[in-house]
Amino acid sequence: MICSIKQSVSSLQALTRSDFYQRKSPVKSLSLPSVVGGTSPVKPLHLAPVRGLGFGLIEDLRVRRPLIRCEAYEADRSEPVESDVVKGRSEAAKKVKIGLYFATWWALNVVFNIYNKKVLNAFPYPWLTSTLSLATGSLMMLISWATRIAETPKTDFAFWKTLFPVAVAHTIGHVAATVSMSKVAVSFTHIIKSGEPAFSVLVSRFLLGESFPTSVYFSLIPIIGGCALAAVTELNFNMIGFMGAMISNLAFVFRNIFSKRGMKGKSVSGMNYYACLSIMSLLILTPFAIAVEGPQMWAAGWQNAVSQIGPHFVWWVAAQSVFYHLYNQVSYMSLDEISPLTFSIGNTMKRISVIVSSIIIFHTPVQPINALGAAIAILGTFLYSQVFAHSLHELRMVYSELSEKINQYILIIRKIICL
Repeated sequence: MICSIKQSVSSLQALTRSDFYQRKSPVKSLSLPSVVGGTSPVKPLHLAPVRGLGFGLIEDLRVRRPLIRCEAYEADRSEPVESDVVKGRSEAAKKVKIGLYFATWWALNVVFNIYNKKVLNAFPYPWLTSTLSLATGSLMMLISWATRIAETPKTDFAFWKTLFPVAVAHTIGHVAATVSMSKVAVSFTHIIKSGEPAFSVLVSRFLLGESFPTSVYFSLIPIIGGCALAAVTELNFNMIGFMGAMISNLAFVFRNIFSKRGMKGKSVSGMNYYACLSIMSLLILTPFAIAVEGPQMWAAGWQNAVSQIGPHFVWWVAAQSVFYHLYNQVSYMSLDEISPLTFSIGNTMKRISVIVSSIIIFHTPVQPINALGAAIAILGTFLYSQVFAHSLHELRMVYSELSEKINQYILIIRKIICL
């Protein structure tokens, strides 16, 4: 369907054709896209009032504006139909925004892991370190809400009730990962944590009863094999560090499951959601941290660390706490903008950047066979995300075809009833 509008004004007959072209004021006509075939219903288009007629035409010519402006509106919209140029610009702006999210996320995560390992080397108390990370993030968000820098979330008792199991799993995963990094190298912890997809599939299969295509199960082989190879060939292997990373994987899988089930329909932004999660996790973790380590051990360890490192140690603790909250906050904010698949790929690339940077900064000795195991595990994680996305795409195609057939049957039934 092609709609074109042409307007001639009798009051401007003295205006010659050559004078008109010298002023270079084009008469615009809006072409509306036609829909041929297809299964989706055609939405009627309505034309907005034509602007630029009458005496206003002289003013339009004087300032070199279009003679006539015609806009099309869909029946269920109050905005003009976007052109391909506008859509292209919005898509480009969105890609730039996502790229900035990823770059910020990776950079903050690398800085956090470096300072976190420095703190744990001088102050081997992971329970207090984890508590300080959550406390700093909670304080930052409370100040942001009080000063109206960030919008205060609208929550109720049901929100906090559904958040509680998510916070429990998040607390366990956070502490377990910190315990792991206090015992082994940062690179080894993240190699083991790259096996999280395997835990996700196994938990969903055996505890939740979900089924997956055979290709998804095959994609877990390089993940499990790579993690096992890296663990066996690790020079500074520690069982507590290994088990901490494994427990962290399992806890974060349950955190994701509880979050998906409990937060459906909740209108809380990613930034505020993680802030509420940090506050509740802090309340859960604090009594356990006091019971496991206690103020006496903390005071003695703090004095020892300050005497060895100096005032820089206080900066290390503050930096690791602030950067922990910031990188997690950015990751939750990015979930509002990207799909889970894109987030999964970004998470895989993040681990690569953390592993490489930590090996360089801390001069971690790595054997070739150990590096091979890490590469296989990370590659397996990437393949898993691709295979899983392909499986979801096939399911969507089947659902789309089924919906189309059902609609066709409904139309046939309606015709029969009308007859």
